[in-house]
Amino acid sequence: MSSQNSGLGGKLKEWRERRRMSQLDLALEAEISTRHLSFLETGRAQPSRDMVLRLAEHLEVPLRERNVMLVAAGFAPVFLERSLDDPALAAARRAVDLILAGHEPYPALAVDRRWNLVAANRAVAPLLEGVAPELVEPPLNVLRLSLHPLGLAPRILNLGEWRGHLLDRLRQEAALTADPDLERLLAELEDLPRPPASDRRAEALGGVAVPLRLEHAGRVLSFISATTVFGTAVDVTLSELTLETFFPADAETATAVQEMSR
Repeated sequence: MSSQNSGLGGKLKEWRERRRMSQLDLALEAEISTRHLSFLETGRAQPSRDMVLRLAEHLEVPLRERNVMLVAAGFAPVFLERSLDDPALAAARRAVDLILAGHEPYPALAVDRRWNLVAANRAVAPLLEGVAPELVEPPLNVLRLSLHPLGLAPRILNLGEWRGHLLDRLRQEAALTADPDLERLLAELEDLPRPPASDRRAEALGGVAVPLRLEHAGRVLSFISATTVFGTAVDVTLSELTLETFFPADAETATAVQEMSR
């Protein structure tokens, strides 16, 4: 158990420092003594399963990594990871389908923790016309498809601004989750060709959102996006699912999309 606790202690310290919390900060939030927390981090004290989960909750550790912490402390994982098609997640799958279908005629999609496409509504496919076939083969990575020169990048009129927005978001997610897959994806996308410097000026949208301005069939479509997550998920897959819904940023886009749907 001492080696297992030592492994847990290192993970506790790593997550605490990642969240920029002192031992005193975390001890106060978890309602334990700083001395006890110190002993947990150095492996001198053996935590209960409830203590591991309590500290992970206050550190906002992703469910996948909470399982890792439990195993490091000598306990079995408690958060299941199931396919979205699993009968146990039927209600969640219905909710996803309702959101995607209900958002038509505007595009909406669901992605996993690596930004791989899980599902999309019928409004997405027409916007992907002309992209390289290899970019839409499973697993279809939405960020790679957006920024790759054989993907949507040549048709994104504010590519510099949109690229910066996506990379900033991915960078934040990689830092928050400590997910090496996201770090590798970030490095890959940063190596893709950069847009000209003149395209890095922020678009005027009242300063409240970054639009996606996409050329399609001779028209300019301008969208703003909203993100939806399951706030009470206790399944790993569900906790890592994100729904991206796009809304028209102007009347011309609303009209164009409705005409496309007809």
